[in-house]
Amino acid sequence: MTHSQSNILTFGDAEEKDRRGQLFDLFKNCPIPADEIFLNLGLFLTPQTLSRILFIDFLYRQILEVQGIVIEFGCRWGQNLALFSALRGIYEPFNRLRKVVGFDTFEGFFKTSEKDGNKVGPGMYSVTPAYDGYLQRLMDLQEKESPLAHLRKHAIVKGDATVRIKEYLERNPETVVALAYFDLDLFEPTRDCLLAIKDRLTPGSILGFDELNDPVTPGETAAFKEVFGFHRWGIRRYRYNSRTSYVVFDRS
Repeated sequence: MTHSQSNILTFGDAEEKDRRGQLFDLFKNCPIPADEIFLNLGLFLTPQTLSRILFIDFLYRQILEVQGIVIEFGCRWGQNLALFSALRGIYEPFNRLRKVVGFDTFEGFFKTSEKDGNKVGPGMYSVTPAYDGYLQRLMDLQEKESPLAHLRKHAIVKGDATVRIKEYLERNPETVVALAYFDLDLFEPTRDCLLAIKDRLTPGSILGFDELNDPVTPGETAAFKEVFGFHRWGIRRYRYNSRTSYVVFDRS
């Protein structure tokens, strides 16, 4: 495990950085014509990346019969948001109510607590300057590839998610949460965002988690335990992406 130049935790072998560098060089110098590159991105997907895409697809398929929006807490570069938006275009292209909303500081972690362990710290998982604007433009263009493109069905919310989610729900009191994906890593923001949406969940809603049961970032597990407890919840893993988890919400 090392801290990369991007200030993130990595778990690859000693040759991973060089191997990924070679892949990036091949991508940069790809001889495929520009108008066909997007049609052939599968050339550059590692098993890890593909398994994440399959997991996001799996989660989305669980909510097709559930009313509500999709939220991601901790979207960072926004890949999951783009995937959720694209999946809406595949599975329910005319569902104008299935909004996709992402929350992130776009500045990395503001602070950590003792429940977060000693592997993470303030400033980690930051992004490049003004990235939220870039992501907004990208999502706008992606949405125009699907039906009902004249209706914006996504939102990117910058700032402290624990504050912004409350503001969002006040502005949008009709909100039902069909799927909430948590990638905040840390105890306090995960706890507070779980509490903020708890009464917006309906039987069948899905909670997805990136770091449950992970000893490197124990805060996420501590937050779920405090808000929901473990005694009556089936915390599931997706067999092709073992580090991620999900819970099917049920009030009964």
